[in-house]
Amino acid sequence: MVKDKNTIIIRSKKRKKTIQAKEIKGKIFVYLPAAMDKEREQKYIREIIKKMEEKKKREKLNSNGLLTKRAEELNRKYFDGKLKFEIKYVTNQKSKFGSCSPKSGKIRISDRILNMPRWVRDYVIIHELAHLVHPNHSKEFWKLVDRYKYAERAKGYLIAVGMAADKKIENNDIGDD
Repeated sequence: MVKDKNTIIIRSKKRKKTIQAKEIKGKIFVYLPAAMDKEREQKYIREIIKKMEEKKKREKLNSNGLLTKRAEELNRKYFDGKLKFEIKYVTNQKSKFGSCSPKSGKIRISDRILNMPRWVRDYVIIHELAHLVHPNHSKEFWKLVDRYKYAERAKGYLIAVGMAADKKIENNDIGDD
């Protein structure tokens, strides 16, 4: 059961389906239908609080502009500063380290790389920037990416991280019998 002195539940007979939450002075106000059963209510409260926490985390991660600054430096060094893009950290990429939408120039970088070495973070940024030039994984794309001196090392690191995550999932599925 979600119980927290900073979470205030407000039930309304006028509400039929909608659920809303807002944060005011450090307290979370959750508005929901009065007729909602307790089990669904708790589920929605947990979900909405989690979404609000992730939004705060994203805002904090992107507030200092360091990711954009680093991407601009790498753009100048590896792409002659020609690329136009918008880059930000996201908290919902669990299977990828980054993604790119070449048409819009939007690059999303998983917050999972924050605790990785800088040379790995740089590789992920360069990889996504290269998609602005080649929106595929063609030979030309890899030629661009592989100009980064730590590309092979970073690929190995990311493969190992992925394998460790797979192993963790595998071990949880097997259990301790």
